[in-house]
Amino acid sequence: MQPSKDKNTEKAAPFYRLSVPKRKTSSEIINEARNVLRTLRTRRPFTPIEDQRKLFGSGSSRAPRNRPPSVFSLHASSFDLAESRPVSGVRLSPLDHKPELVAFAKDEDFSISFPKPPADAAEVRKLSSARARFFRRTSQGNFLSAKMVPPDQNDEKLDSEETAVMNNLCRSNNNCLAEQRSYTPFNDESRQLICNEHFSRSEREDSLKGTTEKFLFQPGGERSVNSDGRFDDEEQQFPCDQKKKPGTSSSQPRGTDWERRVTGSEDETRKNESEEEEIFWHIKVLPILHELEKEDNIENLCLACTELYQALNEGNMLGKRFKRRSALLKILYKLVDIDSDPLCLKLAKIILAMKVDGKNLLSVCKLAFKICRNEKNDNMIQNDRLLDCLLEVLRTEDLQKNCEALLYCMGAVKCMSGNAVLLNEMVNKGAVEMFLQLMKQINNIKENDTYFSNLGHLLVQVTATLRNVADLPPARCQLICRGAVPELCVALEQRINDKDVCTYIVRIFSKLSSYNDFCAALADCSRCYILFLALLNEHHKQQDLVIRIIFILGNLTEKNNQAREQFFKERGSVNTLISLFQTYHELDLDAQKWYHERGREEKNHPKHPSEAEDVLIKLIRVLANLSIHPSVGAALAAAHRIVELLITVLEYKSIDDCEELVINAATTINNLSYYKTKSSAVQDKKLHIAEMLLKLLMSNNMDGVVEAVRVFGNLSQYHEICDFIMQKKIHKFMIALLDAKNQDVCFSACGVLLNLTVDKNKRALLMEGGGIGKLVDCLQDFGPADWQLACLICKTLLNYSENITSAASCFGEDTDTLLVLLTSLLDEELALDHSLDTDLRDHHKLYWEREFKPVAEKLLDRIQRHHSCLPAVTITPF
Repeated sequence: MQPSKDKNTEKAAPFYRLSVPKRKTSSEIINEARNVLRTLRTRRPFTPIEDQRKLFGSGSSRAPRNRPPSVFSLHASSFDLAESRPVSGVRLSPLDHKPELVAFAKDEDFSISFPKPPADAAEVRKLSSARARFFRRTSQGNFLSAKMVPPDQNDEKLDSEETAVMNNLCRSNNNCLAEQRSYTPFNDESRQLICNEHFSRSEREDSLKGTTEKFLFQPGGERSVNSDGRFDDEEQQFPCDQKKKPGTSSSQPRGTDWERRVTGSEDETRKNESEEEEIFWHIKVLPILHELEKEDNIENLCLACTELYQALNEGNMLGKRFKRRSALLKILYKLVDIDSDPLCLKLAKIILAMKVDGKNLLSVCKLAFKICRNEKNDNMIQNDRLLDCLLEVLRTEDLQKNCEALLYCMGAVKCMSGNAVLLNEMVNKGAVEMFLQLMKQINNIKENDTYFSNLGHLLVQVTATLRNVADLPPARCQLICRGAVPELCVALEQRINDKDVCTYIVRIFSKLSSYNDFCAALADCSRCYILFLALLNEHHKQQDLVIRIIFILGNLTEKNNQAREQFFKERGSVNTLISLFQTYHELDLDAQKWYHERGREEKNHPKHPSEAEDVLIKLIRVLANLSIHPSVGAALAAAHRIVELLITVLEYKSIDDCEELVINAATTINNLSYYKTKSSAVQDKKLHIAEMLLKLLMSNNMDGVVEAVRVFGNLSQYHEICDFIMQKKIHKFMIALLDAKNQDVCFSACGVLLNLTVDKNKRALLMEGGGIGKLVDCLQDFGPADWQLACLICKTLLNYSENITSAASCFGEDTDTLLVLLTSLLDEELALDHSLDTDLRDHHKLYWEREFKPVAEKLLDRIQRHHSCLPAVTITPF
């Protein structure tokens, strides 16, 4: 910024030039360019909330016939009992006979089917021994918890439940014995079994205390196990009078056959655990299942399911290795037919905990999704901790084998993410990392794989959920730390033709690129620029996708000079922007024509930007931000098509129609006008631009006025524009703006006046409208707070007073005020605010020393030399 010098010094120069010849730091240059080159900010594109929770939103590009449904019927028949059999570690040989399933004697309609108790005495005695150990551990408080039964109902409930179970077991055992006799010879001398038909209360109480003498089964034999895991039906001799001590094992191995067949302590431990599981099932689980079969009240069913989950968890019966798993799941599947979300939620939690797979996993995931679709269930879902079960499925299940099940599981989680409480919960549980791992697995499946297409449906659910969690600061940190950017870019590259996937990923970037840390991580991913350009070319008519990509590019180029250069250097980048500009400009023209034709019917033009206007706003912002880079800005200034489109916006669009669009266009023209190259399109069209700016200058919008003044500040370096300003009386308007009491307005207006005073024939304009006095007032009002503006005012007054003969005739009645003011501002102790923090004070001092002080000293010296009668100067601190 160079003022005119005295006759023996250098000539006057426009205000935008640098005043200090020495090399400056980048921060100084950026600060100096605050009103010459400016980046633009804008609002993030608005994304409406889906009114319904679905797998795919209403705007999905997937045809309904080509995507999994969000609405479906689900019944007990949707489950497959054959897939619910427990996992067996040993292959057993088939039985010689088909055991019949027992039913409750008191309730013939009870439909639970259970395996029949062992038919031989050894097996029954083994069960007896297990019960003895079971009740002994119960009395010590180690195995069964009293909390399963309410304190006031412990005795009564145990009496009724246990008596019923024992009676049934006794009757069943007798039937088994009778049937067994028809298959194998029974030797009364070698195997003796005594079964009591009635089990008295006193006997049960003795059993609970740990004694086994009065227990239901008398001591008997154990059934041996072959090395291949099959039962050995060879007869074992157990004397009838053999007594067993309380707390000891039910029997001891007899002879060498036992020694050969028992594998060791591990097999014995496994056998004991199985026996204890058998007892736990009959005492704890079976009564609850009985209640589920006969109960028809939803509330009671839900309560029973809660008790069932607690019992199964306590007995370590959750998972795949529980041998009665099939019978249990069969009961639960039947209850699915009851159309009740609270009940289905309880059922889904238990079924998922049983680690079902195949068709059953798919059905239960569908059930969970159906529940989560209804936002009224959110509180219930949170209380029952269904999220934990679903996250476990995502963590453990095979991606390719259970692709569809994971789709509905992830869809349920996506529905949950619409609730703020559940959203925070899943982030706290490490779900973000899990989603990224799942995405990485999907990305590893190549396009020629048969699973590729179906996995795209799953990827939509993952990215849609990540979009929801992206707003949370902890999630944003995890996304950055876990390398989300490159993984999302890989998904974009692989699924560039999948509009749904691309839209959700772009929405994630749109949200997160507003934050500096994520924006920097995205800028460091060099592949992102070419990906964004490819997406713009592929989906150039998809406004919702285009506007977000343009918004992201605007964020990347706002503060990162390297990003500006990288994007510009990508092949076809400028042509892509021009093509988009042309496309949406034409759409906007068509929309405006439509409004004009219907003007009589619809007088009110919508105040918010239309879709086409919104794209143009953000597209022009990218151009403005790119123009900050010296070489990129010079290239864009020479791009005639870009300049023509910007001018066209000023031609057909008024600031009342769309304020942000018009102001952005003016700002971009201002940035491009900074570069004076021989091929500059701005220079070629400068008069036409000045005419368009005149319309903006005369508007009632102060932001528009300021932007027009800024452009005139750069264009006024040309003689043609200076003549235009004088011809249209624009200089009077600039002088009037000095009264605006706004630093930026005064700075821009003063810049135009400075350039006008370079021409000796135009310096007298400052005498019109009290220009000198207004400049002095601005210096007094804003000088100590804005040394750039103070420097600009002094330069203008230096240009004006170049041929001074008398200070009084040149500055008139403002002479004395100006002398006092300059003297004060040049006193470092008085001028600099020492109450500021160190960094800000150093910043002020730098501009005061390098910018203001040299020019102000020269102006003060000139006034003093041409002021014959100096008054007494009183210095007052600011």
